[in-house]
Amino acid sequence: MAIVQTATTSFKVELPQGIHNFGPTSPDTFKIALYTAAADLGYATTAYTTSGEVTGTGYTAGGNTLTISTSPTSGNNSLNIPTAFINFSNTSWTGATFTARAALIYNVTEGNKSVAVLDFGSDKTVSNDTFQIIFPTADANSAIVRIS
Repeated sequence: MAIVQTATTSFKVELPQGIHNFGPTSPDTFKIALYTAAADLGYATTAYTTSGEVTGTGYTAGGNTLTISTSPTSGNNSLNIPTAFINFSNTSWTGATFTARAALIYNVTEGNKSVAVLDFGSDKTVSNDTFQIIFPTADANSAIVRIS
C-alpha cells in the first residue's frame, strides 16, 4: 500500500467542471477522514473509502466536517505568480486513542468525491488525548488548496 500527498487527479478534472463549490454562498460540505499506513491513497483516489481508515476511541468513520476558513480568493505567491486559494479551519478529535498516517479531504455534497490526500510523513499516535490537524497559513504560498 502507498500514500502519496496530492490534490487527486479526479479533483483536478472536476474543478473546471464546476463540481466542487467552495464559495461563500451555500458551499459544499467537506470532511476529513484519517487513515493508517495500510491505506492506499494518492493520485488515483476518487472518493472516500473505509479501506485503511483509522479505528479507535474518539474517532468516528468518515472523520470530521471541515469549515472553510478562507473562501476562494487570490494573491501572488513568492514567485509573484497569481494564485487562487482556499483554506480550512483546524480540526481535532478529543479523548482520542489511535494511530494515523494520512488524511483524505473529500466532498460529501458531491457523492464523497476526493479533493486531496495529506501524508503525515510517519505514524502519529495519540493516547487518550487530542489529535489535531493544523492547516497551513491561508495565503498564496501555503493554503491547503492552491491553483497557480
